[in-house]
Amino acid sequence: MPRDEAIAHVVATDPRFQVTETVIRGVPYTVFANAPDNLRTLLRTAVDSFAERELLVYGDSRWSYRAFADDVNRMAHGLTSELGIQPGDRVAIAMRNYPEMAVLIMAIVSTGAVMVPLNAWWSGDELAFALEDCGASIVFSDRDRYQALEPHVRRLGVTQVAVHDAEGPLDYASLLARSTDTSWPATTIAPDDDFAVMYSSGSSGRPKGVLLTHRGAVSSIHSWVMGKEVATLMDPEGAATLSTVPAALVITPLFHVTALHSLFLQGIALGAKLVLMYKWNADEAVKLIQHEGITRFVGVPTQSADLIAAAEKSGGDLSSLETVGAGGAKRPASQVGEISRRFPAASPASGWGMTETNSLGILISGPDYVANPEAAGRVTPPLQEMRIVDASNREVATGEVGELTVRSPANMRGYLNLPEETASTLRDGWLYTGDLARMDETGLIYIVDRKKSIIIRGGENISCLEVEGALHDHPAVAEACVFPVPDQRLGEIVGAAIYLRDGASADQDDILTVLGRKLAAFKLPEKLWFRDEPLPRGGTGKLDRKTLQRLCKDSTE
Repeated sequence: MPRDEAIAHVVATDPRFQVTETVIRGVPYTVFANAPDNLRTLLRTAVDSFAERELLVYGDSRWSYRAFADDVNRMAHGLTSELGIQPGDRVAIAMRNYPEMAVLIMAIVSTGAVMVPLNAWWSGDELAFALEDCGASIVFSDRDRYQALEPHVRRLGVTQVAVHDAEGPLDYASLLARSTDTSWPATTIAPDDDFAVMYSSGSSGRPKGVLLTHRGAVSSIHSWVMGKEVATLMDPEGAATLSTVPAALVITPLFHVTALHSLFLQGIALGAKLVLMYKWNADEAVKLIQHEGITRFVGVPTQSADLIAAAEKSGGDLSSLETVGAGGAKRPASQVGEISRRFPAASPASGWGMTETNSLGILISGPDYVANPEAAGRVTPPLQEMRIVDASNREVATGEVGELTVRSPANMRGYLNLPEETASTLRDGWLYTGDLARMDETGLIYIVDRKKSIIIRGGENISCLEVEGALHDHPAVAEACVFPVPDQRLGEIVGAAIYLRDGASADQDDILTVLGRKLAAFKLPEKLWFRDEPLPRGGTGKLDRKTLQRLCKDSTE
């Protein structure tokens, strides 16, 4: 069945995906009429359907859907009774992919509070900035994050709760043990209440808190679940070969939408088994895929490459894989064909989405992807509208390049404490992505460039302006310009051109030592060029980033 026909059939015949119109914050949207009204309901519905099925695996520990929900509800009641958490309060989480993080995510949102997952790679200063910005009074931290935040919590008036390997007067395990109530919290949660503040590196320098609602997250999840029904109609023979119970390997941090939305939350909706990895290790991933019967692998392209190499080295049998997906960064075209050859039973897949869209956006997979490996994909139905517009906000012709804009109920509510940036990014329900794209006559969308000064290093977004700001704090630096440098493994790494003050001296080690106190390690420049003259600027006086990229590249060839 053709794609458009399959979409129309599912919407018309399956009550789960019936659509209607509603007004959200003064803007009309197409929404699912019968989707769960919030994420607590999403989990509750899954427990009703898959109670004894395995949901979460970490090392030797395993949770069924019912056991996981019991822990979620016990923690939710502990949050309210012992920590005084109220609906709308913001509760931060600063840790790696431990099972406690999964429980906390659902416990916090089940109380009507707003969870704030912090980037575990951030420095103590970066973590403290986000805590102060979001106004969280409580943060759950593992050992490394607990230690990084200790110098800051007293000043901020924040209470730390120790989790997993952290030690402190308040700890997760004791809180969970003292709470025995496994009933679902009775708090009313409206669809358009906030469920999360997720920080996204933006072009303005400091990370921006993205306000996401329950409806926004559910809109994304439900759209992807519907996509599986559409795929079944398009290829019923292929669908018949798929596993009854999906199993996903969660290697991407849960503080990213790639893992939180498309793996964790979607996995719950599908009744999937989710296997957590604390830290990426390709050899260990091969073992887990074999042992747990993993059907879905999603990571940044470098992790797909690592997996292929590890499987070839070990001779591991990865025949359980049905999908090898990429998110967080564009996959090299050559890798698409390599995946098809190495995993002939698995469908290569890729997606484009943003924190600001609850990860909903563009998808491509299977033969369509193999035939068009440079494409980002097609719009995910049925709630999304997409336009590609010029500088005058007029839709461009097919094949022409413009800014990609998105309109759907999955879009963010706005940026926290940044009304001007919110107003410039969200206009009449349309989200202006800052990505330059074109669409061909078949509806395939190609991302060609970025308007924003963002580097995507192995799936991590890095603001050029933030790194420049840190460089300018060095007493020897007069001018600095940061730009992406192509890298075969990571896609892009951070490069920087530096012009020193008259009479000042500094070398690469000195620069990086100072920066390492301010920035997460993944943000540090891996290529540094010291220039003998002031950095080139354009007609408006702004640094000419593209010219500097070219000059630095030429100087090393």
